[in-house]
Amino acid sequence: MKSFIRNTVNSLSRTLVFSAGVILITGYAANAAPPDAAVKRSPLLAAMQAELDRSIKTFGNQTPPAYFMGYTITDSQRVNVSGSNGALLSSSEDRNRWLEVSVRTGSYSLDDSHKVGDKEMPNGGPGAPVPVDDDASVIRRAIWLETDKQYRAAEQAYIKIKTGKEVKVETAEGQAPDFSQEKPRVFIGPQVSIDVDRKPWEAKVRAYTAAFRDSKAVINSIVTFTANADNDFQVTSEGTQLQFGQIRYRLELFIQGKAPDGMDLDRYYNFDWVSAADAPDDKAVYAAEATMRKELEGLVAAPLNEPSVGPALLTGRAAAVFFHEVFGHRAEGHRQKDASEGQTFAKKVGEQILPSFLTVIDDTTMTKLGSQDLLGYYQFDDEGVAAQRVTLVDHGVLKAFEMSRSPLLGFPNSNGHGRRQLGATPVSRQGNLIVESSKMVTNAQLREKLIELIKQQGKPYGLLIDDIAGGFTFTGRGQPQAFQVLPLVVYKVFPDGRPDQLVRGVDIVGTPLAALTKIVATGDTPEVFNGYCGAESGSVPVAAASPAILTSELEVQKKESSTDRPPILPAPAHDHAAVKTGGVL
Repeated sequence: MKSFIRNTVNSLSRTLVFSAGVILITGYAANAAPPDAAVKRSPLLAAMQAELDRSIKTFGNQTPPAYFMGYTITDSQRVNVSGSNGALLSSSEDRNRWLEVSVRTGSYSLDDSHKVGDKEMPNGGPGAPVPVDDDASVIRRAIWLETDKQYRAAEQAYIKIKTGKEVKVETAEGQAPDFSQEKPRVFIGPQVSIDVDRKPWEAKVRAYTAAFRDSKAVINSIVTFTANADNDFQVTSEGTQLQFGQIRYRLELFIQGKAPDGMDLDRYYNFDWVSAADAPDDKAVYAAEATMRKELEGLVAAPLNEPSVGPALLTGRAAAVFFHEVFGHRAEGHRQKDASEGQTFAKKVGEQILPSFLTVIDDTTMTKLGSQDLLGYYQFDDEGVAAQRVTLVDHGVLKAFEMSRSPLLGFPNSNGHGRRQLGATPVSRQGNLIVESSKMVTNAQLREKLIELIKQQGKPYGLLIDDIAGGFTFTGRGQPQAFQVLPLVVYKVFPDGRPDQLVRGVDIVGTPLAALTKIVATGDTPEVFNGYCGAESGSVPVAAASPAILTSELEVQKKESSTDRPPILPAPAHDHAAVKTGGVL
């Protein structure tokens, strides 16, 4: 499996978010919700429950029986405004509902989801759209049809699994139950909605992208504003009934340039917020744009870095993605169970895998880190389990995994990390991965330690990884257990006091077990990377946070480069020859 984290919702507008400050943990207690009487219960729940009661009576008596059934309807409202190079690209608003039906045949111990060998079992499809009208008869009809479809698929899959198990050898990990038994939850929270006037944002994206046109280095610029309000409604045959909503806003800034040798150069920045009142003001946006422009202009003129191995300092943003890729994906529970996975940490619970001064948690109840909203926050996961704080590593020792409702031996229950994009099947995924350290120094002292390491190792320079786009990792057993992190801004740091030198074309590479042991100290200021992580269950919003880290050894390679040269002509606004000859600009 190749998984990746990126800081974008779409391929055109990729950006980065940064927040610095002291950790401030705040959360929403799912059990502290107002009683049903204080919140309006959606009529969707009654329609879903009525159809569920009817279906489980019949399908629970089929051969094979449906032992679990669950219905989820997601009501999504989305606003999108995008501009490029001073003009409006698009402006739209839409609302839709999506139904997902889960039918499991067999039993909690062995059901149609069981993976036999390395063969992926088919599922019944991604779900179906349903009307946005609260018409119970129409909603129930859509559920009826999708339930029949999903039962038939589960029935066929279970028959194949029963046959396959008789001729396949099971690993110890594969002998764990297929589905966990969880206590039912009833939570009726308020529904959410957004009311966005797109006109001001249309003016803003024009102005924000027009500001980049003064730079000769900027070939293209895109700014995108998105607002999302999602309301989830879940019912299950176990007795769970959930109604909850979440709002997210994002402003993405993206610019692109080219080096003389054809290498593509990108700069990104994100603003994320959850309350309309917290939208960034123009001053903050233009300040971010000024930094992006200056760094892009510097990268265009910067020399290429050669492959090397040596000491490096990663700022908190870079360190956060480093931990997401190197550790976080390998701590997802389903990877310990799947025989086709590398299972890096499957047998290492209770063992030291990180330096003793590091602790790693995944806390999806956290709404903020400092002043920064965290994208990995939610109230309930996509299997109806409440969000939880999970200590994965305690002072270097592996303690737990991020768990969905797919149990492991020794970990029989979910801890609220079953996640998916609409239309995919939930698996265990990261949420808010937070790195804490008991060996902190100031960032200035961390830099001094970097220079000491450079001198001790006799290296001509070390690296300062200051900004990052994202990364990806391979976790499958048939592939190298390697990771790759994609820096944007990298400096050479010299031990003789010369000024730092900006370089380009750097990718961080390595293998996890070796890389994690090379960390020697951390800074004292946590920083946040908000992004979207793609894996088996689609793209999900996540956050990763870490202080800066100093590593005694980091390998970097040359970045893949385009062979396309920069445009032959300058941009019209910068073509002075055209101006002199009366050309139209």
